[in-house]
Amino acid sequence: MSDMLIETTERLFGSLCRPDALRAAEQSGWAPQMWAEVAGLGLPWIGLPEDLGGQGGTLLDALAVLRVAGAHSLPLPLAETGLAGWLLTAAGVELPSEPLTVVPGRPDDTLRLSGGRLYGTAHRVPWARAAGSIVTLLPSEPPASQEPPPGNAWSVMAVQGDAATVTPMTNLAGEPRDTVAFEGVTPQILVPSAIAGEALLYRGALTRAVLMAGALQRVCELTVGYTREREQFGRPLARFQAVQHHIVTVVQETAAVGVAATAAARRAQHGDARVEIAAAKLLANLSVHSAVRSAHQAHGAMGVTQEYPLHHATRRLRAWRCEYGDEREWSTHLGRTAENVGADDLYPLITAGSALLAR
Repeated sequence: MSDMLIETTERLFGSLCRPDALRAAEQSGWAPQMWAEVAGLGLPWIGLPEDLGGQGGTLLDALAVLRVAGAHSLPLPLAETGLAGWLLTAAGVELPSEPLTVVPGRPDDTLRLSGGRLYGTAHRVPWARAAGSIVTLLPSEPPASQEPPPGNAWSVMAVQGDAATVTPMTNLAGEPRDTVAFEGVTPQILVPSAIAGEALLYRGALTRAVLMAGALQRVCELTVGYTREREQFGRPLARFQAVQHHIVTVVQETAAVGVAATAAARRAQHGDARVEIAAAKLLANLSVHSAVRSAHQAHGAMGVTQEYPLHHATRRLRAWRCEYGDEREWSTHLGRTAENVGADDLYPLITAGSALLAR
């Protein structure tokens, strides 16, 4: 992505995501004017093919925009519209010019296809109440009187948002994470998909790792800036050894997650990135415990005031940590991968990552 577009995105998100605007979006559950300005630049559709309604560009371009969004706590379904667009365009479906969301696919979901209709309930669907369409990836429905389809047979479908029953819910950051019930809804789009459920899990985890890298960068900047400016007993807080320990923790975690997210994004641009994505999401999840705690301890009472921007980033970090896989899930993924390659290939797996699995 060009530096000019990144600078434009930075300026736009910086002007839109003022503390008062973030509070208003949290209270109402949607920011239509903010969406109109972001959509006006085509940012939700970067990285999607132009011939199907996208803006063109690469996956790296889309993730770079997401990183800026994470740094500014942008209260819009930017990642969700991109994920839904990826599912639709991979199936050859033209994109609508409206906000989209995608069902993440949680263990407690009960969605099923029967007779070409969608039944069941999906939980914690981001911004479902504001989405023009809700996109879902499910195992394909078998034809009547035949065996169930093989595990790699999937269908992608889109349901108009007003055709579902949406129960408003929020996450810790006040972002909509709604419960959506489908009672025999006929999808407006129902086509075979070359993308499987596991691929959606990994792509979703990549978006969250990148968003968290951006949010951590914001936390780091605020912490370093505040401790340099705030004085106690005649000297800046950053001069006290105990505070320096907190600063170092935040800086270290920010750097580690940033490098891991960048490596995962670059690898995903060129193919299979399961190892890199799992490592990046695991590192991002683990960083929340130490980096968020240290940032708030360095800020003291100021960090939890409504007017100060720190809590917008730290609450999102805690919320995103639980989406598209928590620490246990990604630790298990990495552990099983290491077990499968065997002891002789453990070090090559660490150094080569997903490239080893492609051999």
